[in-house]
Amino acid sequence: MEAIILAGGFGTRLKQVVSDVPKPMAPINEIPFLVYIFNWLNKYNITHVVLAVGYKKEVIIDYFGKKYKNIDIDYSVEDTPLFTGGAIKQALNKCREDNIFIINGDTFFDVNLEELLDQHRELNADFTISVKEMKDFDRYGIVKINENKDVIGFEEKKYHEEGYINGGIYCIKKDLLHKINKQAFSFEKDYMEKYYLKDDIKAYFSDSYFIDIGIPEDYSKAQIDFKNIFNKG
Repeated sequence: MEAIILAGGFGTRLKQVVSDVPKPMAPINEIPFLVYIFNWLNKYNITHVVLAVGYKKEVIIDYFGKKYKNIDIDYSVEDTPLFTGGAIKQALNKCREDNIFIINGDTFFDVNLEELLDQHRELNADFTISVKEMKDFDRYGIVKINENKDVIGFEEKKYHEEGYINGGIYCIKKDLLHKINKQAFSFEKDYMEKYYLKDDIKAYFSDSYFIDIGIPEDYSKAQIDFKNIFNKG
């Protein structure tokens, strides 16, 4: 199995706390956030990762090199900002398999990747999005889903009493983005919100631990949570 990790963002909201490294390298208990993601991927026997890098890419490349534990690493470098869609599309050129995981480099969602891939294959989905149910929130938009796990719409970020949020982990077919004739584009706006009625997009439900370190409050929360969730290293 293989994965793309989106690690090229600027981390604007987090700069007041962490300013000298790209956001996915922000230290959680003195260990870069990306290390936790790699350890988690290694647990699921992911053998190839493409790191989509841009801002302060040298920090990531110098740290990880070409291999981490049992994972071979390639780099897809953004010389100019490609946004999420463009970054994924470019990184897919370095992938080898028919179905690939996409991981946001600043969130951790402890989904079962084997189950996610199994469902993706069983339902013959073009794209599967991991979702988590939340209550009383305004930081995220919601994903609308029917009884067959079909994604049938999205609602903008606003206050919701309850709903399913996009957990930032996807499984996609390798040729998914061939139809989009742009180099730089938003995966969320230009693919997900425009193609959910055309492509077979499914939801994978998980109630596992989720955190987004993109804002200072949750970055601080992760320092505490990760001590209980992970063994160091």
